[in-house]
Amino acid sequence: MNQRPSGYEPDELPDCSTPRSKGVYTKGLLISQVILIPSSLFREIQLSKREQHSYQLTSPGCQVICYSMKWGPEVKQLISRALREDIGTGDVTTELLVNSRLKARAVIYAKSSGVLAGIGLAESVFKCLDKRIKFRSLRRNGQKIRKRDKVAEIVGPARAILTAERTVLNFLQHLSGVATLTSKFVEKVRNTKVIICDTRKTTPGWRVLEKYAVRMGGGKNHRFGLYDQILIKDNHIKASGSIQKAIRLTVRQNRGKLSVEVEASNLKEVQEALSAGSGWIMLDNLTPSDTKKAIGLIRNCSKEKERRIIIEVSGKVNLRNVRGLAKLGPDLISVGQLTHSAPASDFSLKILEVW
Repeated sequence: MNQRPSGYEPDELPDCSTPRSKGVYTKGLLISQVILIPSSLFREIQLSKREQHSYQLTSPGCQVICYSMKWGPEVKQLISRALREDIGTGDVTTELLVNSRLKARAVIYAKSSGVLAGIGLAESVFKCLDKRIKFRSLRRNGQKIRKRDKVAEIVGPARAILTAERTVLNFLQHLSGVATLTSKFVEKVRNTKVIICDTRKTTPGWRVLEKYAVRMGGGKNHRFGLYDQILIKDNHIKASGSIQKAIRLTVRQNRGKLSVEVEASNLKEVQEALSAGSGWIMLDNLTPSDTKKAIGLIRNCSKEKERRIIIEVSGKVNLRNVRGLAKLGPDLISVGQLTHSAPASDFSLKILEVW
């Protein structure tokens, strides 16, 4: 059985097994497991082995090894790589200016308003470098924050705090930026019953974190990869010969194990998908006029055949047009911009006292 990657924040980690035999119902609509995750499935990942903590600022062979953290291996490796990338052979400035015995108390505060995401990850980065650091969250993931709000307090070895500072802020800024942009899209479609979801247009290696940030902003996750949902796109249709052939082959071999979605880029393809019995159609890059007509065709077909057909709108969606698209009546609107073009939020770390 395929497995989704692990690496969610502990309080947001779902049961990652796919496919699931049952979907998730919301407001009478059956959505696959890649869209909605019930809170009852959340759990923590515990590492099977406690790793040894090690960080050296003076050695040419500087090591950064994450000790035990409640993160999956993908995120652990990303944290370690990010720290190694920044520290290299050592933090020469901190080594020269800061006594190794010096302790410090610092705070992280917001320099812009938005939605917070990744505060638990920030703690993991600090503790990856030095487990003696004490970290206290002052704001929750998914919480709206204002400029100058303090989001965390850190106490511990001054060298470790200073060395981890930029890596911590980089994670916080990017993930909070994704959450903030997502929240703006969610707000735009408020009271329309439309679900805002993400795509696979993510930063390589960051997918599990960026999709986590989408959830913190109030959005939902579309498929995580090529393995947990069947999505028949234009190139698949071209290679198969037609939409009907592609759907027929998929249904025959899939046998209901995974949800199946087909992409349609014009009204003719929408009609073909309906004729082939598709239960989930993505309207990709249609004009607003054709989108309205396509939704009408699908809803009429759904009513006649007495079965629900999920409608997704995608392509060139932005904050200016998303409300208008939502009013046309789709079930989902997928937005690549959430993860590939989110502006970073701004945070800063300041040392308050040393001893």
